[in-house]
Amino acid sequence: MRGTMGLLTYIAVAAGAGGAVVSAPLVLGAVGFTSVGIAAGSYAASMMSAAAIANGGGVAAGGAVAVLQAAGMAGLPAAATAAVAGAGGTVGGLLTLLI
Repeated sequence: MRGTMGLLTYIAVAAGAGGAVVSAPLVLGAVGFTSVGIAAGSYAASMMSAAAIANGGGVAAGGAVAVLQAAGMAGLPAAATAAVAGAGGTVGGLLTLLI
């Protein structure tokens, strides 16, 4: 039984990591951070509006909206891909504790 649980954990971690990396661009696009800019009327547009109001009319470089838009337009950089994979793998591993 111990060997089976270890294998299940490895599978869950790999699936979580892979699933997170694959779904990240899809989720960014779904909330409005697209390859051609922020989609009008989207959640991303609401975030941009709130950030602009909070910053006196402009969106701060390096802020959450700017980083998410850059990822939506150009894809995730290697460091962000690694972080997303790590988070997804962690979630997958933690889910095996519930099984």
